Amino acid sequence: MTGELMACTCPHHVHRNAYCKHMAAVEHATGDGTLDAFPLDDDDTEPEDCDCDGLGDFPCWPCVRTGRKELPN
Repeated sequence: MTGELMACTCPHHVHRNAYCKHMAAVEHATGDGTLDAFPLDDDDTEPEDCDCDGLGDFPCWPCVRTGRKELPN
């Protein structure tokens, strides 16, 4: 939701442009109608289960999964 606008990808909202149960859930669950569904993780801290040591320049799966490092081509 941004300001007065709210959108959902469910068929009820997409095809009917109607207020759906998902919008109602967000509005009632948060009180102010906002939800940070995909928060940006700007934190570059090492995951607890990082195992990059000993792999050379190759990243471990926890670092790849969290977006901390990328797999080489």
